[in-house]
Amino acid sequence: MEIIFDNVSADFQIGPIRSPLVLHSVHLKIKTGTFTAVVGHTGAGKSSLLKAMNGLLIPKEGKVLVGKKIIDSRRNKKDIKVIRQKVGMVFQFPESQLFAETVEKDICFGPVNFGVPEKLAKEIARNVIKMVGLDNDILFKSPFSLSGGQKRRVAIAGVLAMEPDILILDEPGAGLDPQGKKDILTLLKNWNQDRGMTIVLVTHDMNDVALYADDVIIMEKGRVAAHTETRTLFSNNELLNQYSLDVPDVRRLQMKIEKEIGLTFPHVCLSVEDLAEALIEGGVV
Repeated sequence: MEIIFDNVSADFQIGPIRSPLVLHSVHLKIKTGTFTAVVGHTGAGKSSLLKAMNGLLIPKEGKVLVGKKIIDSRRNKKDIKVIRQKVGMVFQFPESQLFAETVEKDICFGPVNFGVPEKLAKEIARNVIKMVGLDNDILFKSPFSLSGGQKRRVAIAGVLAMEPDILILDEPGAGLDPQGKKDILTLLKNWNQDRGMTIVLVTHDMNDVALYADDVIIMEKGRVAAHTETRTLFSNNELLNQYSLDVPDVRRLQMKIEKEIGLTFPHVCLSVEDLAEALIEGGVV
C-alpha cells in the first residue's frame, strides 16, 4: 500500500485560527514496506505531512493516494474511514489520549467503535499487547498507573488494534528516557522488517534516523526539500549544511578518524558495527 502525494497543497484551520499553505505543492511517493523518517525544523510541515496521510488534513489542491483510496477536496468520507483503519497514526505524547478504566478497554475502544464484536476485540487486545512487549496482566490495570514507557506502548497498541498496514508516528520517542526510546524504535524496526509494515515517523534525532530509517524526507516551509536514502543523505555534507541537519554521532566519529589517518572509508557508517567493519577492512585495527 503506497502513499502518493500528487501536487498537494493544504491549509490548516481550527475555528478562526488559520495557517495557510502548511503543505505546498507536495509531490511524494512512499513505497510499501519502507521505514521513512521525516525531518526538518519546527514549522517545516512535518506533522502536517503525517496528518495528510490519513485524512486529518484535507488537501485544498491535489490529492493523496493511499493504495487505491483517494483523499482530496471532495472529502469522500467512506474512503477516509477506510484509510484511517489502514493508516494508524500515533500522535506526539499519545499516552495523553488514554482515558478508559483499564488498558484492555482502552485498546478495545477503536475496534469496537468500528463494529468489531467485544469478544473479538478482547482477543485483538491480547495479541497487540504482546506485540508491544507487555504482558497480558497489564490489560486489567489502569493505564494511569503505568510508567511513561508503558503508557506509550499501550497507546501504540491501541493503534495496532485497528490492524493498520501503515503506521505513522509523530516523535514516538519524545519524553522517554534513552532506553525507553530505544525500546520503542526497536519494536517499530522489527515490525517493519518482520511484518513488512510501512513506518513513517517524524524525528529531530539524527542518530535515530541513521539507525532505523531506510529513507529520509526533508521538509522545508511546507515543501519536500529532499527525499533520499539515509546513507545518501549522510554522505551529502552540502545538503546537511543547507538544511542545518546534525550529523549522527557515528558518522561524526568516522569523519574525525578519516581526517586523522588520512584515509576515506568506502561507505558512510551509520552504526557502531558499520564503523568497526570499516576500520577492520581498512587495516586500521
